[in-house]
Amino acid sequence: MAEGTVERTLVLVKPDGVRRGLIGEILGRLERKQLRVVAAKLTSVSSVTAETHYAEHKGKPFYPGLVTHITSAPVFAVVLEGRSAISVVRLITGATNPQTAAPGTIRGDLALAVTPNLIHASDSPASAAREIALFFQPSEFSEYDRVGSEYA
Repeated sequence: MAEGTVERTLVLVKPDGVRRGLIGEILGRLERKQLRVVAAKLTSVSSVTAETHYAEHKGKPFYPGLVTHITSAPVFAVVLEGRSAISVVRLITGATNPQTAAPGTIRGDLALAVTPNLIHASDSPASAAREIALFFQPSEFSEYDRVGSEYA
């Protein structure tokens, strides 16, 4: 990945991904794109956190289902860092609707429906910063050099 600015982005493996045992599959796909895990945890999402996280969708017909789903079981929250991390993750994630998501994407290959669609990925630098702060404290980040990063 020689192009692009180094960014951080939030990824949530949603309750359906956790319940289906897909954390490793999803994280592996992202790591193979030279994205570096800098923070990660299995955590339960409170109603308050869910409502804050999905605030932009409040009032939309699907909003209650989003909140209910993300609070139904733990999520695997991870902050990834890399060149153009936000757009790279969004590309690998695929379209929201798994029926229209491209083959080879996480949702295209693995998701079953629109609301339980396995994964959340920040959509912009502003969203990433807001969402990362919602799920992680600064003390939860680790810095290290990834093997092979000198060639990226």
